Amino acid sequence: MNLRELDIAGLFVAESRVFADDRGYFREWFKLSDFTSVGVDFAAEQSNLSLSTRNVVRGLHYSVAARGQAKVVTCVYGTLDDVIVDIRVGSPTFGAVVTVSLAADQGTTVVLPAGVAHGFCVTSDTAALSYLLSSPYDAPHELEIYPLDPEINVPWSLSGEAILSEKDAAAPTLAQRLAAGELPIYS
Repeated sequence: MNLRELDIAGLFVAESRVFADDRGYFREWFKLSDFTSVGVDFAAEQSNLSLSTRNVVRGLHYSVAARGQAKVVTCVYGTLDDVIVDIRVGSPTFGAVVTVSLAADQGTTVVLPAGVAHGFCVTSDTAALSYLLSSPYDAPHELEIYPLDPEINVPWSLSGEAILSEKDAAAPTLAQRLAAGELPIYS
């Protein structure tokens, strides 16, 4: 597995080989020793799976839990665009947006540091995202930012109108979260 840091500090893309034959394919998407070899310290405490249809946008979600919450995400069915926004106050890349296209039959995994906002958009008829969390879900500390916030201007890969949950559609903007002191601090 080869890990490469992206434009946001602590954000990595991991590429692994895909072994395909007439039966299907096999790939690794998490190997702790490869992570630690580049300085990524990650211990999984929860695993989630999300299944969605084309044009579903989930996010932008983040945690303000004291322990933080890093994620390791990969697509296990279909295709999607994974979106990461640096919302850490004081970060040199505050407000930066990175999009990584993920496909189940490719060997791409995204490693997110604690404190960034995460979302994704489904670009196939159906897609499934699997992700590991470094801390368990903690409802009072789980927040969201409006995914269509024009200030952030995420380039969602939509072929129609975005399909949002009620919670995401009513979420505050980045500016509102910043003014309310509800963003993580960069360290």
